[in-house]
Amino acid sequence: MICVAIGRSRHKHILAEHRHLCEQGAKLVELRLDYVTSKINIRRLLVEQRDLDCQIIITCRRLEDGGKWTGSEEARQLVLREAIAEGVDYVDIEEDIAGQIPRFGKTKRIISYHNFRKTPENLRQIHEDMSKLDPDIIKIATMANDPHDNLRMLEMMSESEIPTIGMCMGDIGTPSRILAAKFKAPFTYATFHHERTLAPGQLSFHQMTDIYRYEHIGPDTVVYGVIADPIGHTLSPHVHNAAFAAREIDAVYCPFRVPSDGLEQFMEDAPRLGIRGLSVTIPHKEAIAKYLTKVDPAVKSIAAVNTVIFENGEVIGYNTDYNSAMDCLEHAMGGIGVKPSPLRNQRALVLGAGGVARPIVYGLKNRGAFVTIASRTKQRAERLATAFDCKAIDWESRQRAQCDILINCTPIGMHPNVDESPVSKTFLKPSILVFDTVYNPESTLLVKDARARNCEAITGVEMFVRQARLQFYLFTRQEAPPNLMRDVLKKAIGPIGMGR
Repeated sequence: MICVAIGRSRHKHILAEHRHLCEQGAKLVELRLDYVTSKINIRRLLVEQRDLDCQIIITCRRLEDGGKWTGSEEARQLVLREAIAEGVDYVDIEEDIAGQIPRFGKTKRIISYHNFRKTPENLRQIHEDMSKLDPDIIKIATMANDPHDNLRMLEMMSESEIPTIGMCMGDIGTPSRILAAKFKAPFTYATFHHERTLAPGQLSFHQMTDIYRYEHIGPDTVVYGVIADPIGHTLSPHVHNAAFAAREIDAVYCPFRVPSDGLEQFMEDAPRLGIRGLSVTIPHKEAIAKYLTKVDPAVKSIAAVNTVIFENGEVIGYNTDYNSAMDCLEHAMGGIGVKPSPLRNQRALVLGAGGVARPIVYGLKNRGAFVTIASRTKQRAERLATAFDCKAIDWESRQRAQCDILINCTPIGMHPNVDESPVSKTFLKPSILVFDTVYNPESTLLVKDARARNCEAITGVEMFVRQARLQFYLFTRQEAPPNLMRDVLKKAIGPIGMGR
């Protein structure tokens, strides 16, 4: 179950949002009375909503606990006592005042602890102390400064005899919110709207229900995810979770923000989190190699991994960027898997020398293309060119190069910098096949210019969907629904990202 937190300054707005949420299927809401700026009328908030099939938690949070209450502590506790007297379903009471607010009637007690700085080392001792305060539910919310904090919180919650809600705040802690049901939480928290979070890292009710399908997560749910730093830009959860739903697979795909210095511990934690597979992106594509027990043959040459599978005690690395990019190009040229490849003897100009460029350069060379690399950092271009026996040129020389295929592997043109292109429009001749790996927006300025010059253009959406399909198959050994993945990705990008 998801508890949706409502924090508004006026009673009528609280009531309106409460009713709207119930119409959307919410079964539990938290009314944050510390946000109310007028005189609080608890009876009104409860009586006017009694016809709704939705339980209520009353919370009135102090400033030091992340709330907005500016009145006296005596007045705040009086609010909580009044809520209990009115028979509210739940009342949230901080652990240090639990002894001052006795149990009464049918109201259940949520005893809570908040730490906005860290997840303390003595987490289990805090939980044990709180279990002595006559709780119906224990709630612990701490700041995650390390991905390992998620595992500590989730395992503590799972092993508790008293129903416990354990959440790590911040974007590192997001998985603890999504995976709460897998680790026996009675419910987790979400906010009414993603732009009005009431705690760091909190997801919206829409995100929890429509993207992560929280109500379908249980103890047996298999976990997949993407590791990166930063993580906020990723759209992979939209695509993979929609595919799991379509194929009726009991799985969830989570975003894991993993800083470079936390990668080793995360890989050790992964099996205990229930993780069976990972997408891997910046900055981990090369560093993750040391934690693998096997690699796909192509990975040895590419020296970069974007997919990891945990299977029968093995940790296996793959690179689906390589095959997906080659499939995009060969499809556009009339034959995926044809021997010899239609890429043979084609002149390819690759812009960029980072993690996206490496598997593409490998694939092009493997299929007999002549490859020239231009990067804004010349040394990176030279290193990549040396690795695959290609030619490197200065960035300023890119528009003087002769090419049949132009591939943009830089972030130039990515949202929000949608008015930028890595080459001028006049460089594009109708005979050039243009491939932009940027997928947000799909219609980048480069793609628009290419089509205006009668060039055939491949968008980053096509590559994203193809590599996601390959990952999905590695994860599940089932074919992914490509049209659904494409539609979900385009919807997630939105009208601005689509260039409309």
